[in-house]
Amino acid sequence: MKVYMFLADGFETVEALAPIDVFRRAGVEIHTVSISGNIEVTSSHDVVVEADCLLEEIDITDGDALILPGGYPGYVNLAENEVVGQTLRTYYDSGRFVAAICGAPTVLQRYGVAKGSRVAVHHGCVDEMKDYVLTGHDVEQDRHLITASGAGHAVEFALALLYALQGERKVAHVKEGMELH
Repeated sequence: MKVYMFLADGFETVEALAPIDVFRRAGVEIHTVSISGNIEVTSSHDVVVEADCLLEEIDITDGDALILPGGYPGYVNLAENEVVGQTLRTYYDSGRFVAAICGAPTVLQRYGVAKGSRVAVHHGCVDEMKDYVLTGHDVEQDRHLITASGAGHAVEFALALLYALQGERKVAHVKEGMELH
């Protein structure tokens, strides 16, 4: 099992680090991929993270899931990258999981991925999601798309994706280690 996460300058710190933490606790291979051409990526709160690799230096076609953290202007930077859009479409169209949190579901809208799906999105991006059904839930799953409304739900979002990929037993193991009851 292999998961990739795109990192763009301006990503929301907890929306990236919570899924990384959850997946590494679960023993799932997760790789952070910088789309900025620089291995160091700066969050919207000036936290500098060293990505595992650069987008132009890795073949990410072998993944089981793709994660897009939000954060401003991180999700805008993701949306402006055509390779991100093509990869997002490839993953979704091939039945692999796509997970987007906060403003990152707007990247789906930009590339017409999963139109008509039920989604959760940050309240500030609701008007941009005209081709989707906004449920108002904190975390939403529609087939192989998982979305969440924002940073306060980053762990729940990560656990929802882990559940979809690895099942309840793995989630229970991770939750126990995190003191989540």
